[in-house]
This record gives sequence, C-alpha cells and structure tokens, in this order.
Amino acid sequence: MCSSFLRGAAFAGLLVIASGIQARELRVCADPNNLPFSNEAGEGFENKIVSLVAQELNAEIRYTWWAQRRGFLRNTLKAETCDLVTGLPANLEGVRTTTPYYRSSYVFVTRTDGPDVQSFNDPVLHQVKIGIHLIGDDGSNTPPAHALSRRGIIDNVRGFMIYGDYNDPNPPARIIEALGKGEIDVAIVWGPLGGYFAEREGVPLKVTPVRPIFDGPQLPMIFDISMAVRKENETLRQEVNAALARRRPEVDAILAAYGVPRLDTGLKQAGRVP
Repeated sequence: MCSSFLRGAAFAGLLVIASGIQARELRVCADPNNLPFSNEAGEGFENKIVSLVAQELNAEIRYTWWAQRRGFLRNTLKAETCDLVTGLPANLEGVRTTTPYYRSSYVFVTRTDGPDVQSFNDPVLHQVKIGIHLIGDDGSNTPPAHALSRRGIIDNVRGFMIYGDYNDPNPPARIIEALGKGEIDVAIVWGPLGGYFAEREGVPLKVTPVRPIFDGPQLPMIFDISMAVRKENETLRQEVNAALARRRPEVDAILAAYGVPRLDTGLKQAGRVP
C-alpha cells in the first residue's frame, strides 16, 4: 500500500511538472481599441500574428491592455508588465526590436471619383480639402503634417486627433469616415489603417502610397515594422525572430487579408503598390 501511494504521488508530481512546462506565458502589451492593429476581442492583425508566435513558442498569450499613446512603452514594456510589444518601428531606441515583418508607408486615400494624388508635390493638394492625423501641439506630428507645412499647404488642411475619443471604437478611423462622407477630399494616413478602413467604407476608395518616400533626410514616410522586447531580453527576441521566420507565409497572408499596403519584398497588394 505504501509503495502504491508513493507511485501515485510520483505520478502526480510528474503531472505538475509537465503542466508547468506547458504553461509558458507570452506576456504581450497591446491597445484594446485600435483596429486594424489590435483590440480586446483579438480581431486585429497584430493579434493574429502574435497568436502564430505563441503557437511556435508553445505559450499561452496573456495580454496587458493599454492605450497606445504617449507613455505606452514606459507604462508597459519598460515597467515589465509584459515582455513583448508589436507594431513598432525597427531599431526604435530604448528597446530591442525583432527583424521587421513588414514595411509600409503613409498613403493618400481618396474616393475613386475624387482627385488623383500621387505626390506631396501635386498642385491639386493646394486646392482640395485634406485630412491628416495630428498627435499634439508640440510639433510631434506625423510626417505628412510636416510635409504639407513645408509646402505651405495649411489653410485647406483639417486635423483629426489620432487618439480621438477613446469611448468610440477605433478612434483613428474617424478620418476615413469623414472622407467617405465627403467632408474631406484626401486623407493622408498610415498605410495599414488606410488600407483596412478604405475597404470597409460605404463608398469606393483608392489607396496610393505617398511620394516622395523620404521628404528630406529627417522626414521618412516609409517604415519597417517590428516587435520589441526589453534590451536585456535577447533570448526572447531570437525566439520571436525564429517564430516569425517559420510562419512567414501565414504572416504575409494575414497582412494581405487586412489590406496592409506593402513596400517590402514580401507579398504585395495587387494594384496598390507599384
């Protein structure tokens, strides 16, 4: 009887150890209200890509939700409430970033019967109503805002706060809704947001990558996008890199399904990127 008890106890101990091995957590910080990137229901393309990474690491995802605005990294990754953040520019200072998994740019979004805009230098931009995202009043605005200002295109520009009203779903999408309603003629937005919401608006819209892609040495319009870990977490960075490489075809398929305009050597959106 004693030996049976010991065998049973040993087996139970092995189960506990095995369950501990399988219960690895991948702690991710993300915005709960920011489609097409992420939301609390897991409907964003970053949610889907993180799920692929978690599968490769045999880990369960545990999200910490935090609005992705100023202070986001300070209050999440750097505060060690999570170990991984998605959708950040490659080589961002203060963190250690993975190999990029896509490259995109800012885009012009117009109605199909609207102005044909290919470049910030197009004269038509002086004549039409333009919507751009604004970040704040301290000069830390989006590259397109600075590009228009450099050309004296100011009076016909309407700003939409990128943070918006967080009580509404997906606040940055208001600018595309305004375009669909005819309140503006051109929206200049980050590519993934433009591509996703343009396909879901009630009127036909077209998406065109902006030109020039570098409007001066300090004003890029194109960015490689990576995931990020804390600087000291090189092991996790390498694991995530390997996972992204192994699931590359599925990552490309997810980005395509969400209408992300691609400017890298991966899968490109037909008819959207020259």
